[in-house]
Amino acid sequence: MNNVLTNRHDLFILFDVTNGNPNGDPDAGNMPRIEPNTNRGLISDVCIKRKIRNYVMEFPPASSNGSSNKFDIQIQQGVVIERQLTEAIQSASNDESLKGCCEPEKVKNWLCRQFYDIRTFGGVLSTGQDIMRGSAYGQVRGPVQFTFSQSYDPITPLEVSITRCAVTKESDAAKERTMGDKHIVPYGLYMAKGYVSPAFAQNTGFTQQDFDLLIEALTHMFEHDRSAARGEMVVRALYDFEHVGTQGDKNPDQNKREAKLGCAPAHKLFETVHVQLTEGKTFPSGFDDYELTCAFQEADFPGVKLNQHL
Repeated sequence: MNNVLTNRHDLFILFDVTNGNPNGDPDAGNMPRIEPNTNRGLISDVCIKRKIRNYVMEFPPASSNGSSNKFDIQIQQGVVIERQLTEAIQSASNDESLKGCCEPEKVKNWLCRQFYDIRTFGGVLSTGQDIMRGSAYGQVRGPVQFTFSQSYDPITPLEVSITRCAVTKESDAAKERTMGDKHIVPYGLYMAKGYVSPAFAQNTGFTQQDFDLLIEALTHMFEHDRSAARGEMVVRALYDFEHVGTQGDKNPDQNKREAKLGCAPAHKLFETVHVQLTEGKTFPSGFDDYELTCAFQEADFPGVKLNQHL
């Protein structure tokens, strides 16, 4: 595999929404998701992954930098996964570069090489009555995982009525207008956490170029995903805690192991980022109502460096 990612990364992402619905709940009439005990807003991990997939579909890298990896997206509108897997089985069996592997492993390697989202997030590959069913390669665990995002403060979902001068059905032609509604959050600052494991990167062929594309997608994920419901969503900060090891050139093998394993617990690194309301504020109405500070010091966390994006 070409340039497979070797260092662990822990990601801390801040983004906000103004007068929009960041992630509607289909079980609640598409109202913004909310945690009932605290009224803090929630956004699912799959919602964030969808933004990344959409970005990669629209803006794949211009070149593969010598890698055999491609940047197709498996999970998208209209795809029939069983049909796609059948085609993958046939393509993998004819691929000379995959010789020496058993048939299920060939298919897994072919899919990881072809599809960025499988290579990144993993996937279930054993959906039909084929060679993948019951195989150890039928489920791929990806190196990149996200938590649910949660707002720092309680949100106040609003239901806003709207009207339309056109009607849908012939039976409604006599009506002057029809009514509808939208659900919005006036303002909410959300935090998400991401984890990138080089141990699983080895299994899927996730490379440094793939990671760079992930960071690019995260920093731009709302810029090209505008809609009436998400017109004002902004990524405010992205902290990338990269584990680089403490040994350097003195002991390269041990340093490589440290960088892969990690040099500090992720939660301790995340705790260095402090977000709080400015003095005198009891409820946020915009990003300026928050104070954002990062107390991370490399001396406190040997073997870890902070890469700030945005």
